[in-house]
Amino acid sequence: MTSYPLSLPRGPVMIDVAGTALTDEERERLCDPLVGGVILFARNFTGSEQLAALTADIRALRSPQLLIAVDHEGGRVQRFRTDGFTRLPAMRSLGTLWERDHLAALDAARHTGYVLAAELLAHGVDLSFTPVLDLDYGVSRAIGNRAFHRDPQVVAQLAQALLAGMAEAGMGCVGKHFPGHGYVEADSHHEVPVDDRDFDTIWNEDIAPYRHRLGRQLAGVMPAHVIYPAADPNPAGFSAFWLKDVLRQRVGFKGVIFSDDLNMEGAALAGDILGRCKAAYEAGCDMLLVCNRPDRVAELLDRWAPVPDAEKLARVAAIAPVRPKAPWLADPFALELHEPYLTARGQVAAIAEDASGPTMTAGTIGNQAVEILKKDV
Repeated sequence: MTSYPLSLPRGPVMIDVAGTALTDEERERLCDPLVGGVILFARNFTGSEQLAALTADIRALRSPQLLIAVDHEGGRVQRFRTDGFTRLPAMRSLGTLWERDHLAALDAARHTGYVLAAELLAHGVDLSFTPVLDLDYGVSRAIGNRAFHRDPQVVAQLAQALLAGMAEAGMGCVGKHFPGHGYVEADSHHEVPVDDRDFDTIWNEDIAPYRHRLGRQLAGVMPAHVIYPAADPNPAGFSAFWLKDVLRQRVGFKGVIFSDDLNMEGAALAGDILGRCKAAYEAGCDMLLVCNRPDRVAELLDRWAPVPDAEKLARVAAIAPVRPKAPWLADPFALELHEPYLTARGQVAAIAEDASGPTMTAGTIGNQAVEILKKDV
């Protein structure tokens, strides 16, 4: 019988689980040396106590503990919405508020970041893949009202305020989707988007939030599954040009680079799951997301044997929240007694929601995955 926790360094792969509690097969898989984290979806949540128990079960498996993450942005992309979680506004709501009152928008963004991070941390979740730093060109089916604004300087200022709130609660943030997904209409979850603009335009517009002082404060960055053929023939997440030359060298980013889900259609050009992981890892990604296809996860864990990279391991270790947590984050009940949280939650509830914009498909990915998992398990 296996004795937990196992002493294993975190591997470079982040995977998901099927339901609201771990199976024995999933425990075994999460103890594979290649695994370094778990991403949760809406299907993994039925309530506050259940989620806290699930994350505690995941944490008990290994030392150092696996990183637990979620796409929890607000608006349509918020995996947990009830029983201990506040409904967060879409980021465009903050951009709309900015048009009326700059200071009120910054204050609302900070409160939103604080509530977002505090509620996740109190339930044992380490990290949210937020904020979206894509510019709101008004055309992207994948982004829609997930974006703050069209103006990169406004995006940077609102995102920095959100980051400040998250940091106050004790969580880093992950900017996405580098160098920018907002200009293309196609949704990389289902298609391979192509952005034909030249490099200088993208540098001056879409990359501007990353070049802002905000970029030095991001704990992580997630690249887009978008091709920018004027600069490189490969999607950004598989491109050493975008990740090593531009993001690391020119922008000076030193944090973790997370791939977007390598099962998305936008990643298909890199081949099978082994080819996709090898290409993303060699291009510069530190942690690789493989979601909603346990069959492909099993194939990857059987076939891939990357050489351990000390720098990548150190970057991933640095993004994990400090433990032990503050007493008011010990559990959801302690959080409900913390006055600054209650004040911030009241401020967030007063933010006017913005539901306009193109149809955005990303918010339903967690639900769609249930059918895939049922077929493959």
